[in-house]
Amino acid sequence: MRTFAILPPQAICEELGERIRQLRLRGNLTQQQLAQMTGASLSSIRRLEGMGQGTLELLVRVSQALQVVTQLDGLFVPPPPSIAELERLAQAPVRQRARVVRLGQAAHAQKAGA
Repeated sequence: MRTFAILPPQAICEELGERIRQLRLRGNLTQQQLAQMTGASLSSIRRLEGMGQGTLELLVRVSQALQVVTQLDGLFVPPPPSIAELERLAQAPVRQRARVVRLGQAAHAQKAGA
């Protein structure tokens, strides 16, 4: 398996397409069967496997059909906050309710926006 850190975007897409193809073959499915399972066209499946091109929705549907959707759980997860961030948040005053805009402030805000 290749590391994505050093690959250009198109190479990453092609590698993902190849991985999808391998999973499909391991499941003993044809491209046509995968297309039917996902509600996609045969050409969309071919393009996804061959060039790594397709929509994000198609990637999710294919992942579900191939029973690997749980592997998407780790994508784009924000990093946990640092200790310094947690300390800063703990020291910040907790707001109990939204700020109330008084009538005079609202008129002033309208004049400034106009």
